[in-house]
Amino acid sequence: MESKLIRIAMIGNPNCGKTTLFNQLTGSNQHVGNFPGVTVDQKIGEVRGEKNCSVVDLPGIYSIRPYTAEEIVTRDFILNEKPDGIINIVDATNIERNLYLTTQLIEIGVPVVIAINMMDIVRKNGDEIDIELLSKELGCPIVEISALKNDGIELAATIAIEKAREGKAVPPVLFSGAVEHALGHIEEVTVHNMPEDQQRWYAVKIFERDKRVIEKLHTDKDIISHIEKDIVHVEEEFDDDSEAIIINERYGYVARVLDGCYDKKNKNGLTLSDRIDKIVTNRFLALPIFA
Repeated sequence: MESKLIRIAMIGNPNCGKTTLFNQLTGSNQHVGNFPGVTVDQKIGEVRGEKNCSVVDLPGIYSIRPYTAEEIVTRDFILNEKPDGIINIVDATNIERNLYLTTQLIEIGVPVVIAINMMDIVRKNGDEIDIELLSKELGCPIVEISALKNDGIELAATIAIEKAREGKAVPPVLFSGAVEHALGHIEEVTVHNMPEDQQRWYAVKIFERDKRVIEKLHTDKDIISHIEKDIVHVEEEFDDDSEAIIINERYGYVARVLDGCYDKKNKNGLTLSDRIDKIVTNRFLALPIFA
């Protein structure tokens, strides 16, 4: 009996090594086009050595918030094409920023495998990341890879395909009590008829007042008005808007996870990127440098 066709989405921040990984997984078995309605590249390939398994290289993004063409493409692909699994490429040298996107991906309702790249640079800096503990905290497998050296890439793909065939989603990130209460109520009154593993993602999007998602669900206006009271109550408690609340909750979660998993040699030191930012964003130097 022929196995089911498996489609894996590759998602990560810009410059995390994602395209290099895609090219090594697919070789010449790929084609490039454009996503409908935009000039953003669409790259699809067949995984070498695997039957009935394709991989889609989605644009590099920092978040699934529909503000840029790349974010819209990724979000629409997830909504409309729902992949069987995700390989989330994480740059270990910018792990906090990269894991922010991870917290969004594990809410989607499909299996996620993290391919953590550039660990050699982390170790060279004298830092340590406990991969086993990080995997346990996030609830999904993590494979250490080197996109440039072609290390660990086949293993990451193999595990992603296995998890996709199992179809077991990753448990979602838990937020503060008031936020969780509002999300639970949103799930109960709006998305309770949807597959259970998709309810969380849609509830968060409704809480963030994502217009595209609300339109897609065709939610009754009376229900939206009812939910709005819950959202406003949380906003008053946190003294912030709903989208900013979710952003802060995600970064707070990532910080707590990394506090036990990431041993940074120079805790108060700045990365090269941080040092450059301090110069080019300086109030006196920024304009002359720009000019």
